[in-house]
Amino acid sequence: MSTLYLVATPIGNLEDITQRALRILGQVDLIAAEDTRHTAKLLNHYEIESPLTSFHEHSKPGKLQRLLKHLDQGDLALVSDAGTPVLNDPGYELVRGAIEAGHEVSPIPGPSAPISALIASGLPADRFLYLGYLPRKSSERRQAVREVAALPYTLIFFETPHRLLESLQDLLEELGDRDLVIAREISKLHEEFYRGQISSALAHFADHPPRGEITLVLAGSLPEVKTWSKEELLAGIKERRSQNMPPAQIASQLSAESNWPRREIYQLIIEMD
Repeated sequence: MSTLYLVATPIGNLEDITQRALRILGQVDLIAAEDTRHTAKLLNHYEIESPLTSFHEHSKPGKLQRLLKHLDQGDLALVSDAGTPVLNDPGYELVRGAIEAGHEVSPIPGPSAPISALIASGLPADRFLYLGYLPRKSSERRQAVREVAALPYTLIFFETPHRLLESLQDLLEELGDRDLVIAREISKLHEEFYRGQISSALAHFADHPPRGEITLVLAGSLPEVKTWSKEELLAGIKERRSQNMPPAQIASQLSAESNWPRREIYQLIIEMD
């Protein structure tokens, strides 16, 4: 059976493509591209002559069937305008169809804007949730944000320059003033990473209207830490003093557990002597 290759292409800098990706693009019988004009620039740059056909969200159902029929005769590569295909494009349907027809599906790894923004954000990358583009309408966008508000995962999504301020306002009202990173034009000449809180980002981009492709990385929800009462804290101090723990160690441990400042705990310990 033939193979459907999912080929990641550069998200900006044309050097960000693997040798394997170039080899696959050069040897397949057909390349299905989100925008053939955009992909043609990449292929011309690397002198790749494989034939191109379009496949995007507005393609009619018959186009999907023609691509699946092509797979009965030869290999096919799927690319998006930039980055890893299937994320935010109709490639999912092609992948499902290829699998159901018994074809091999092989990913050719490479650039990905969500992952690139995440690893450079400085926010936790061990658990994250990718949301794609948020809804255009404010009411629907707020509902979507509300559904993930309590999750502890770092949140990643795309936004357009003309909707950025509206989305930031909705995020601020639904999530509170969390830390975030706004990655713009990743790997391109004017690459920018804005780091701060939602409120400061609102002020910054109101004065500096954004341009280009934007990825937002937002801190997840932090678990609420219950602050001990003074009586609970004093009981905790007495318990640890009975174990002959040094005052500094007691203060450090109880500060993490009680949500009291370490300095205040240490002062209480000294006053108890």
